[in-house]
Amino acid sequence: MLIREFRVVLPLTVEEYRVGQLYSVAKTSSQETSNGEGVEVLVNEPYKEPEHEGQYTHKIYHLGSRLPGWIRALIPSSALKLEEKAWNAYPYCKTVLKSPFLGEKFTFIIESRHAQDNCKTENIHNLSEKELKERTVEVIDITKPLKDQKNYKESEDPTLIRSEKANRGPLKLEEWRESTDHPVMTCYKLVTVEFKYFGFQTKVENFMMGIEFDLFTKFHRQVYCWLDEWFGMSMDDVRAFELKTKEDLKKKLEEKDDKPAAAEK
Repeated sequence: MLIREFRVVLPLTVEEYRVGQLYSVAKTSSQETSNGEGVEVLVNEPYKEPEHEGQYTHKIYHLGSRLPGWIRALIPSSALKLEEKAWNAYPYCKTVLKSPFLGEKFTFIIESRHAQDNCKTENIHNLSEKELKERTVEVIDITKPLKDQKNYKESEDPTLIRSEKANRGPLKLEEWRESTDHPVMTCYKLVTVEFKYFGFQTKVENFMMGIEFDLFTKFHRQVYCWLDEWFGMSMDDVRAFELKTKEDLKKKLEEKDDKPAAAEK
């Protein structure tokens, strides 16, 4: 089992991020869904429990060809999907990913807490001494170059983008975190991964952590670079946008690519 805390620093207030995160999740879900692959939203509704209340979502990720070949070799094509359940009681959020095929052999949990600080809170998740010894910490600076440059887009580079609505940016590489020209906050994302499959455990757990680093980096660069799209939206505006996106996703998943496959040469 691996435990890693990703600390994502952003030039936003905690309340601004609440809106920006929800908007960007919906937008990226739409961008990444087509031809029967992508995100299916089953439930998006309020929930209330003794300790928390907020928004509950239940999604299915239809992965298809998006997984590496060595992972697809482990499971049949019918099982190439992940089930996500999330409880968003902002500023605390919990996400649980499961594979219906792998069952209890696969555990993937993300617990997120948000604070108006500059990566300074050392144990925001109230971990035990044992958990702290097992935890590793990785800081994500959205201005640093992407590890995989094939995903680079000028339109999603915080060092090039200025928000007119928020009057922020472009962000100076690394220096922006100490600037007083804008607020600074941190998303503390505690990721726990366990893959109980002999011969593959270490490889899959490290692979999943690498994927999360890339996803968190790309996503939060987008949250900032899309500021002018969501800045000033109310929570009602965001919920309406999510509802429209849910219907759009349903249509995209029902669509199939009817183009004939190219003949082999």
